[in-house]
Amino acid sequence: MTAINGAVVLVTGANGGIGTHFVHDALARGASKVYATARNPREWNDERIVPLALDVTDPASIQAAVEAAPDVTVLINNAGILPSSTGILTHTEEEIRTNVETNFLGPLFLARAFAPILATKQEAALIDIHSALSWYALGGIYSATKAALWSATNSLRLELDPQGVHVVGVHVGYVDTAMAAHTTEPKTDPAELVRIVYDAVKAGEYEVLADETSVQVKAGLSAPLEALYPELKTTKA
Repeated sequence: MTAINGAVVLVTGANGGIGTHFVHDALARGASKVYATARNPREWNDERIVPLALDVTDPASIQAAVEAAPDVTVLINNAGILPSSTGILTHTEEEIRTNVETNFLGPLFLARAFAPILATKQEAALIDIHSALSWYALGGIYSATKAALWSATNSLRLELDPQGVHVVGVHVGYVDTAMAAHTTEPKTDPAELVRIVYDAVKAGEYEVLADETSVQVKAGLSAPLEALYPELKTTKA
């Protein structure tokens, strides 16, 4: 179990809708400090919040963050981007590379960089924000990167658990933020998502299925492929 009370938390993508809630909820739960990171960090008007410049695609920026935040006990890999198109055959090469670097390599390299620090702390935790699209390949390269991050999170968990670092993977469908503004499908309130995640961390859970979409999609993985993707039946008709 990892208590947020007294923790030093680092949140990537802190300027966004989910990231902002991770920052404020951590403080509400008693965190002593929160590093609020972004490529262009904003001011927060709270001395407990430390704005920190971080580009997760830049090794030098990651190293600078490690040096600036050696007291981190909870690392939250929240930053992510979406491609402008949904088809993996229609993405530009730049979109593919940028999504891989931001959604997969960035969180992985950040976790690797902070792992030695976390391993020295009591009640340390690493939280990776995945997606229901980790298991449902309708997001093109976004789905592919989140699937890769899910796998990497499982590997990190196996390697870090013996060192006392609790690793949590979070799956969720649409969240009511700017990233999901394009859809009218049901969306999870970001405040509710963050509450669920922090409660799961406190309870010692390894995986968070934050909404019914994630529950249903994961359950569908054990069914024949045509059950998860009924359009495959249609194409054979």
